[in-house]
Amino acid sequence: MLFAPPLQTATLIRRYKRFLADVTTADGQEVTVYCPNTGSMRGCSTPGSRVLLSTSPNPKRKYSQTLEMVKGETSWIGVNTGLTNALVAEAIMNGRIQELRNIDTLTREVTTSQSNRLDLLLERGTSKIYVEIKNCSLVEDGWAMFPDATTVRGTKHLNELARLVEKGHQGLIFFCIQRMDARSFKPAAHIDPLYAKTLAEVCEQGVQMLAYQTEISPYSIIVDKAIPCFLNNRQHRCIL
Repeated sequence: MLFAPPLQTATLIRRYKRFLADVTTADGQEVTVYCPNTGSMRGCSTPGSRVLLSTSPNPKRKYSQTLEMVKGETSWIGVNTGLTNALVAEAIMNGRIQELRNIDTLTREVTTSQSNRLDLLLERGTSKIYVEIKNCSLVEDGWAMFPDATTVRGTKHLNELARLVEKGHQGLIFFCIQRMDARSFKPAAHIDPLYAKTLAEVCEQGVQMLAYQTEISPYSIIVDKAIPCFLNNRQHRCIL
Protein backbone atom coordinates (compact mmCIF):
# COMPACT_ATOMS: atom_id res chain seq x y z
CA MET A 1 0.00 0.00 0.00
CA LEU A 2 1.53 3.27 -1.15
CA PHE A 3 0.74 6.69 0.27
CA ALA A 4 -0.13 9.21 -2.42
CA PRO A 5 0.13 12.10 -1.95
CA PRO A 6 3.03 11.77 0.52
CA LEU A 7 2.32 11.95 4.24
CA GLN A 8 3.03 15.16 6.14
CA THR A 9 5.22 15.36 9.22
CA ALA A 10 4.11 16.78 12.58
CA THR A 11 4.74 16.45 16.32
CA LEU A 12 2.20 14.88 18.67
CA ILE A 13 0.91 17.09 21.46
CA ARG A 14 -1.67 14.68 22.86
CA ARG A 15 -4.18 12.00 21.90
CA TYR A 16 -7.60 12.22 23.60
CA LYS A 17 -11.29 11.29 23.35
CA ARG A 18 -10.15 8.11 21.53
CA PHE A 19 -10.56 9.61 18.07
CA LEU A 20 -8.78 12.95 18.33
CA ALA A 21 -5.19 14.13 18.54
CA ASP A 22 -3.59 17.55 18.67
CA VAL A 23 -0.37 18.02 16.72
CA THR A 24 2.05 20.74 15.76
CA THR A 25 2.62 20.80 12.00
CA ALA A 26 5.97 21.38 10.33
CA ASP A 27 5.14 25.07 9.85
CA GLY A 28 4.32 25.52 13.55
CA GLN A 29 0.51 25.38 13.47
CA GLU A 30 -1.37 23.55 16.22
CA VAL A 31 -4.22 21.52 14.70
CA THR A 32 -6.63 18.78 15.70
CA VAL A 33 -6.58 15.61 13.56
CA TYR A 34 -8.66 12.46 13.37
CA CYS A 35 -7.16 9.44 15.16
CA PRO A 36 -8.57 6.21 13.64
CA ASN A 37 -7.71 3.87 16.50
CA THR A 38 -10.07 2.51 19.16
CA GLY A 39 -7.30 1.02 21.33
CA SER A 40 -5.26 2.62 24.07
CA MET A 41 -2.28 3.17 21.70
CA ARG A 42 -0.08 2.05 24.55
CA GLY A 43 3.54 2.70 23.67
CA CYS A 44 2.75 4.82 20.62
CA SER A 45 1.06 7.97 21.89
CA THR A 46 3.86 9.71 23.79
CA PRO A 47 3.65 13.51 23.58
CA GLY A 48 6.52 14.90 21.52
CA SER A 49 6.65 11.90 19.18
CA ARG A 50 7.09 12.48 15.46
CA VAL A 51 3.94 11.60 13.54
CA LEU A 52 2.78 11.37 9.93
CA LEU A 53 -0.55 12.68 8.65
CA SER A 54 -2.64 12.12 5.54
CA THR A 55 -5.03 14.74 4.19
CA SER A 56 -8.50 13.92 2.91
CA PRO A 57 -9.85 15.65 -0.20
CA ASN A 58 -13.37 15.44 1.26
CA PRO A 59 -14.42 19.04 2.07
CA LYS A 60 -17.21 17.81 4.38
CA ARG A 61 -14.86 16.24 6.91
CA LYS A 62 -14.67 18.10 10.20
CA TYR A 63 -11.00 17.15 10.59
CA SER A 64 -9.30 16.98 7.22
CA GLN A 65 -6.13 15.25 8.42
CA THR A 66 -5.71 11.71 9.74
CA LEU A 67 -3.03 10.37 12.07
CA GLU A 68 -1.36 7.52 10.15
CA MET A 69 1.93 6.74 11.92
CA VAL A 70 3.83 7.47 15.10
CA LYS A 71 7.64 7.17 15.34
CA GLY A 72 8.68 4.73 18.05
CA GLU A 73 12.21 4.21 19.32
CA THR A 74 13.15 1.78 16.54
CA SER A 75 10.30 1.80 14.02
CA TRP A 76 7.46 3.74 12.54
CA ILE A 77 4.17 2.41 13.95
CA GLY A 78 0.99 2.33 11.88
CA VAL A 79 -1.94 3.40 14.04
CA ASN A 80 -4.68 3.70 11.40
CA THR A 81 -6.69 0.53 12.06
CA GLY A 82 -8.92 1.44 9.13
CA LEU A 83 -6.13 0.33 6.78
CA THR A 84 -5.50 -3.06 8.33
CA ASN A 85 -8.04 -5.17 6.48
CA ALA A 86 -7.03 -3.69 3.13
CA LEU A 87 -3.35 -4.34 3.87
CA VAL A 88 -3.99 -8.01 4.60
CA ALA A 89 -6.40 -8.50 1.69
CA GLU A 90 -3.84 -6.92 -0.65
CA ALA A 91 -1.11 -9.21 0.70
CA ILE A 92 -3.26 -12.32 0.21
CA MET A 93 -4.16 -11.41 -3.35
CA ASN A 94 -0.48 -10.70 -4.11
CA GLY A 95 0.61 -14.07 -2.69
CA ARG A 96 2.59 -12.58 0.18
CA ILE A 97 0.94 -14.75 2.84
CA GLN A 98 2.51 -18.16 2.36
CA GLU A 99 -0.20 -20.01 4.27
CA LEU A 100 -2.96 -18.37 2.20
CA ARG A 101 -1.79 -18.87 -1.36
CA ASN A 102 -3.91 -20.35 -4.16
CA ILE A 103 -7.05 -18.65 -2.93
CA ASP A 104 -9.88 -18.72 -5.49
CA THR A 105 -12.07 -15.95 -4.08
CA LEU A 106 -11.79 -13.32 -1.36
CA THR A 107 -14.89 -11.68 0.13
CA ARG A 108 -14.71 -8.87 2.66
CA GLU A 109 -17.05 -8.09 5.58
CA VAL A 110 -18.95 -11.38 5.76
CA THR A 111 -22.01 -11.85 7.96
CA THR A 112 -21.66 -15.22 9.70
CA SER A 113 -24.66 -15.11 12.06
CA GLN A 114 -27.34 -12.71 13.19
CA SER A 115 -25.00 -10.74 15.45
CA ASN A 116 -21.58 -11.52 13.98
CA ARG A 117 -19.54 -10.35 11.04
CA LEU A 118 -15.96 -11.34 10.23
CA ASP A 119 -13.41 -9.55 8.08
CA LEU A 120 -12.75 -12.04 5.29
CA LEU A 121 -14.08 -15.21 3.71
CA LEU A 122 -11.47 -17.01 1.61
CA GLU A 123 -12.47 -19.88 -0.64
CA ARG A 124 -9.95 -22.43 -1.83
CA GLY A 125 -11.63 -25.17 -3.80
CA THR A 126 -14.45 -26.44 -1.60
CA SER A 127 -12.85 -25.12 1.60
CA LYS A 128 -14.00 -21.95 3.33
CA ILE A 129 -11.58 -20.05 5.54
CA TYR A 130 -13.09 -17.38 7.78
CA VAL A 131 -10.57 -14.74 8.84
CA GLU A 132 -10.70 -12.12 11.55
CA ILE A 133 -7.93 -9.50 11.31
CA LYS A 134 -6.54 -7.52 14.24
CA ASN A 135 -4.17 -4.58 14.08
CA CYS A 136 -1.23 -4.92 16.45
CA SER A 137 0.71 -1.79 17.41
CA LEU A 138 2.01 -2.83 20.84
CA VAL A 139 5.55 -4.26 21.11
CA GLU A 140 7.43 -4.72 24.38
CA ASP A 141 10.83 -6.42 24.67
CA GLY A 142 10.50 -7.79 21.14
CA TRP A 143 7.04 -9.25 21.81
CA ALA A 144 4.18 -8.05 19.64
CA MET A 145 1.00 -8.26 21.71
CA PHE A 146 -2.74 -7.88 21.28
CA PRO A 147 -4.88 -6.30 22.61
CA ASP A 148 -3.62 -3.03 24.04
CA ALA A 149 -6.92 -2.54 25.91
CA THR A 150 -9.73 -4.83 27.06
CA THR A 151 -11.74 -6.01 24.06
CA VAL A 152 -15.10 -7.69 24.57
CA ARG A 153 -15.71 -7.52 20.82
CA GLY A 154 -12.40 -9.25 20.11
CA THR A 155 -13.28 -12.13 22.42
CA LYS A 156 -16.65 -12.43 20.68
CA HIS A 157 -14.87 -12.79 17.33
CA LEU A 158 -12.73 -15.62 18.68
CA ASN A 159 -15.80 -17.53 19.83
CA GLU A 160 -17.44 -17.02 16.44
CA LEU A 161 -14.39 -18.48 14.69
CA ALA A 162 -14.57 -21.50 17.02
CA ARG A 163 -18.26 -21.96 16.17
CA LEU A 164 -17.49 -21.96 12.45
CA VAL A 165 -14.65 -24.47 12.91
CA GLU A 166 -17.04 -26.73 14.79
CA LYS A 167 -19.35 -26.60 11.74
CA GLY A 168 -16.55 -27.92 9.54
CA HIS A 169 -15.05 -24.72 8.18
CA GLN A 170 -11.59 -23.26 8.83
CA GLY A 171 -11.08 -20.25 11.08
CA LEU A 172 -8.08 -17.95 11.30
CA ILE A 173 -7.19 -15.05 13.58
CA PHE A 174 -4.63 -12.88 11.78
CA PHE A 175 -2.55 -10.31 13.66
CA CYS A 176 -1.15 -7.59 11.39
CA ILE A 177 1.80 -5.94 13.14
CA GLN A 178 2.19 -2.42 11.79
CA ARG A 179 5.78 -1.96 12.89
CA MET A 180 9.16 -3.60 12.28
CA ASP A 181 10.65 -4.34 15.70
CA ALA A 182 8.83 -7.51 16.81
CA ARG A 183 10.45 -10.93 17.02
CA SER A 184 7.49 -12.99 18.27
CA PHE A 185 3.79 -12.65 19.08
CA LYS A 186 1.76 -13.52 22.17
CA PRO A 187 -1.59 -12.33 23.56
CA ALA A 188 -1.41 -9.50 26.09
CA ALA A 189 -2.62 -11.50 29.06
CA HIS A 190 -1.57 -8.74 31.46
CA ILE A 191 -3.97 -6.35 29.71
CA ASP A 192 -6.92 -8.62 28.88
CA PRO A 193 -6.63 -12.04 30.56
CA LEU A 194 -10.01 -13.17 29.21
CA TYR A 195 -8.96 -12.54 25.62
CA ALA A 196 -5.68 -14.43 26.15
CA LYS A 197 -7.51 -17.34 27.78
CA THR A 198 -10.12 -17.47 25.02
CA LEU A 199 -7.47 -17.34 22.30
CA ALA A 200 -5.70 -20.35 23.81
CA GLU A 201 -8.99 -22.22 24.13
CA VAL A 202 -10.18 -21.64 20.56
CA CYS A 203 -6.78 -22.57 19.14
CA GLU A 204 -7.09 -25.88 21.02
CA GLN A 205 -10.44 -26.28 19.26
CA GLY A 206 -8.90 -25.85 15.81
CA VAL A 207 -8.85 -22.11 15.16
CA GLN A 208 -5.57 -21.15 13.48
CA MET A 209 -3.42 -18.12 14.28
CA LEU A 210 -0.94 -16.11 12.22
CA ALA A 211 1.08 -12.97 12.98
CA TYR A 212 2.72 -11.07 10.13
CA GLN A 213 4.99 -8.08 10.50
CA THR A 214 4.86 -5.22 8.02
CA GLU A 215 7.59 -3.29 6.26
CA ILE A 216 6.58 0.25 7.12
CA SER A 217 7.92 3.63 6.06
CA PRO A 218 6.57 7.14 5.45
CA TYR A 219 5.93 6.05 1.86
CA SER A 220 4.27 2.64 2.16
CA ILE A 221 3.10 -0.24 4.33
CA ILE A 222 3.57 -3.78 3.02
CA VAL A 223 2.77 -7.02 4.86
CA ASP A 224 6.20 -8.61 4.93
CA LYS A 225 6.94 -11.74 6.97
CA ALA A 226 5.50 -14.14 9.53
CA ILE A 227 6.79 -14.19 13.08
CA PRO A 228 6.37 -17.04 15.60
CA CYS A 229 3.19 -17.10 17.71
CA PHE A 230 3.17 -18.35 21.29
CA LEU A 231 0.37 -19.42 23.62
CA ASN A 232 1.14 -20.29 27.24
CA ASN A 233 4.88 -20.40 26.37
CA ARG A 234 4.31 -22.92 23.56
CA GLN A 235 4.68 -22.10 19.88
CA HIS A 236 1.49 -22.34 17.84
CA ARG A 237 1.88 -23.93 14.40
CA CYS A 238 -0.60 -22.74 11.78
CA ILE A 239 -2.01 -25.50 9.55
CA LEU A 240 -4.14 -24.30 6.66
